[in-house]
Amino acid sequence: MGKHIERISRSGLTYYRSVAWGGLRHGIFTRSGGVSQGAWSSLNLGASIGDVPQAVRENHARIYAALGVNAGRATSCWLVHSTDVLVVDEAKNGRQLPKADCLITNRPDTPLVMRFADCVPLIAYDPVKRAIGLAHAGWRGTVAGMAARLVMALQQSYSSRPADMEVLIGPAISRRNYPVGEAVAQQAQAYFGESTKVIWRDPVSGAAHFDLWRANRLDLQRQGVGKVQVLDICTHDNTKEFYSHRAEAGRTGRFGVVVSL
Repeated sequence: MGKHIERISRSGLTYYRSVAWGGLRHGIFTRSGGVSQGAWSSLNLGASIGDVPQAVRENHARIYAALGVNAGRATSCWLVHSTDVLVVDEAKNGRQLPKADCLITNRPDTPLVMRFADCVPLIAYDPVKRAIGLAHAGWRGTVAGMAARLVMALQQSYSSRPADMEVLIGPAISRRNYPVGEAVAQQAQAYFGESTKVIWRDPVSGAAHFDLWRANRLDLQRQGVGKVQVLDICTHDNTKEFYSHRAEAGRTGRFGVVVSL
């Protein structure tokens, strides 16, 4: 964990945030401090994975209270491993938007919310134009350029300059724990280039491993993003703090990421 990231414990919950973004309410929440039971223990934010709906609602209420953001204006979307972007130009009063994997806004008091369990969280902030974005990038989104789409969407909607943007890449499954098939490896190399080393080969087995952090950082840098931080905590290796779809064989919860102007 870099010196620019801090770990906060508040109201029984624990979350990570960027020290540099003092004026921006945001948090990457761990799985502790909620009311969910069993495989979803305890701060599960996923509503479509078998958990008790009342528990999920209470967990959402707790993360908004911990950050001091307006729960009634929180906005999310149905994540589908796409590169689609939704512009949140008005508060949706807690409602979930259609299918997409990126939300952007320049509206104050409008929290953007997403859920993760191995895929990469991307939190973008433009302190000059006062705009934010939140994106979800698994392998499909990464090889299709989700990070680049996030940058371009902020440019198109708010005239943001990539050099002014700051992006925090959150906890995800690490290269070591993420073997992928040859078809995925080929797609990654086709988008990023073979020399970029986003695909690493096990020296014994020869199996391809995908480095999602490296890939998304590279995609952002190619767009000209000025500052990129990586919170390099592997979800697979840290299931006491974060949910991991792969480490927990698909039966697990989703940790929450929230950002609000």
